[in-house]
Amino acid sequence: MSSVSAVTLVVGSVSLDGDLTLPENALGAVVFAHGSGSSRQSPRNRYVARSLNEARLATLLLDLLTPDEEAIDERTAQLRFDIPLLAERLVHAIDWLSGQAETASLPIGCFGASTGAAAALIAAAERPERVGAVVSRGGRPDLADEALVRVEAPTLLIVGSLDTPVIELNQQAMRRMHAKVTLEIVPGATHLFPEPGALEQVARLARDWFVEQLAPVRAS
Repeated sequence: MSSVSAVTLVVGSVSLDGDLTLPENALGAVVFAHGSGSSRQSPRNRYVARSLNEARLATLLLDLLTPDEEAIDERTAQLRFDIPLLAERLVHAIDWLSGQAETASLPIGCFGASTGAAAALIAAAERPERVGAVVSRGGRPDLADEALVRVEAPTLLIVGSLDTPVIELNQQAMRRMHAKVTLEIVPGATHLFPEPGALEQVARLARDWFVEQLAPVRAS
């Protein structure tokens, strides 16, 4: 059984809406960083989140942009590339989880999609004592730039085999990282993993990575 709660995080002058799912005897908590104009309603990320919940991982799906900001981003596509803004809000979400009675003792993972992957890696670099694992789905880790060398959390990069430019960008980011980092290529998949079975493979890879990295921390 899992409890599901609507939450609101206040960051400076803005309020961010989120959905927190907390399984019984959770092994860890994973906060999702959406990118490229997506939100916490992203069907792809919600699918992955359900897979994590089934493995006793709590999930926080959070809108990193307000409705007004999303409206601006739909017209300009600029805020989705404001990586410092997204990362700052993700760090706040990590701190929020650390301050809640139900999740304070749980090791934290970050799951980033597209530009959200860069925000996830920056947040991991800013909170190395709290973030124990990172997963990127079709992400742009290269946009984390200088923060890449400061990431300590084991990191899994998942890219579709047909997403050639993003594979190259992920490989470039890997070469700059000192943390444990693994690149998984999903055969026959494009950027959003719409192909039959592709998203299922993403969910399985993410689930196994977070359980492997976070469960021992929880046990200790």
